[in-house]
Amino acid sequence: MVVGAGLAGLTAARELDIAGASVMVIEAQARVGGRTMTGRVAGTTVEMGGQWIGPGQRRIIALANDLGVETFPTHLPGRTVFCEGESRSEYEEDGETPFTDPASLREVQEVFRALGELARDVPADAPWTAKKAAEWDGQTLETWKLGHAENEGTRFYFDLAVESLYACEPRDVSLLGVLADIASSGSFEGLFEIEASAEEYRFAGGAQEVSVRLARELEGRVVLGSPVRRVIQEGGPVLVESARASVRAEAVVVTVPPALRGRIEYVPALPPMHDGLSQRMPMGAVIKCHAVYDAPFWREAGLNGRAESDTGPCKVTCDNSSPDSDAGVLTGFILGSDAREWGSRPAVERRRAVLECFARYFGDEALGPLGYGETDWGAEVYSRGGYAGVPTPGLLLDHGPALQEPVGRIYWAGAETASEWCGYMDGAVESGERAAREVLSTLAGDQEGAGLSPRRHSRFFRGGGGLQVAEPDRG
Repeated sequence: MVVGAGLAGLTAARELDIAGASVMVIEAQARVGGRTMTGRVAGTTVEMGGQWIGPGQRRIIALANDLGVETFPTHLPGRTVFCEGESRSEYEEDGETPFTDPASLREVQEVFRALGELARDVPADAPWTAKKAAEWDGQTLETWKLGHAENEGTRFYFDLAVESLYACEPRDVSLLGVLADIASSGSFEGLFEIEASAEEYRFAGGAQEVSVRLARELEGRVVLGSPVRRVIQEGGPVLVESARASVRAEAVVVTVPPALRGRIEYVPALPPMHDGLSQRMPMGAVIKCHAVYDAPFWREAGLNGRAESDTGPCKVTCDNSSPDSDAGVLTGFILGSDAREWGSRPAVERRRAVLECFARYFGDEALGPLGYGETDWGAEVYSRGGYAGVPTPGLLLDHGPALQEPVGRIYWAGAETASEWCGYMDGAVESGERAAREVLSTLAGDQEGAGLSPRRHSRFFRGGGGLQVAEPDRG
């Protein structure tokens, strides 16, 4: 049994299915894809959730290739818009960021380099074992920033990098958590370098297409619109109670974000280390905004659609147009505290503010789109935010092992539990593969202990059952 039909859950189910196990996926939402979601604005396909991958993310690339999902490069020539205070400037891709104070450029490079060097001493698969784990997990990234960056321009750019990657402020995230993520990406050059290396390609038809095809392979064994309420393991098979059915299984893989693990009731209750994890790892806050135009007009001015600004609500933008359409799509991100503030305002006011940001960056033509759409991930009941869970101070030191450590026959997966590319689609795939291996190892051990052949005689493998559908919970 797999709880959650995002990339982690569907990957786990696929691996179990390939191994011959009987498997079912239960998903709370009426769709698959988790934090990847494709929508339509003014007749144009837009990415409402996660969308980018990079060449170093080998698992998601291999999976997409296997499923026949094509990719295309996101690189666009042109200048990036840079706004600091009242200043608006542009710079070439290979040029230097035009800070109002030139000293900021040198300090930014030094600060990012220092952070990368610290990350070299952090084991990506067990960051809480680093020699300085207690020191680093005992402080926020904000504290570290204030001790290493003196220039206001440096601090602004540092904050922008953190908000872009975590959808929160540096004050919210543990220094150790950031170092662990840098280590898991294998890129030690700086936070913006991680972002750049993970955003080189997009999926044709949208990132959700990967999950759609995974679900199609499972031939109707994905149950949608059925939130899991309770997981009971009292000896024997695990009972999973959801809105539409109760199912008994020999093992359960839970793939919801850590912040949502605690919204499921467990009988018996989870151990304190696991229970505390869900209380200490909130989701980031992000509203992803799209404006669709007849054409990508900004390209005519030599701009690439990217903007970096110290003034919101959209401090970061990108050209999100697709090569199979003539339409131009500008995408902006409202992040962290800005997302919480603007998420409480009327939609019409938010739309106006976003388009005014676009106009400041790319000209008044941005004020008149064919259509506008947005997704407030904090308002998504079964996501509660994005892009991923935020490692708060003390989390990894006190609860880190609970990210992956099984509880009886309950196994964990999800992008936040990955050792490589933690928080990304590639990490979600890695975690699903790991959880499937753990389950298969346990099931094989069961059969060997009973003196049976794991493949030929096991009721855990296809043709032999292993899943029993009980009566729905009427309570």
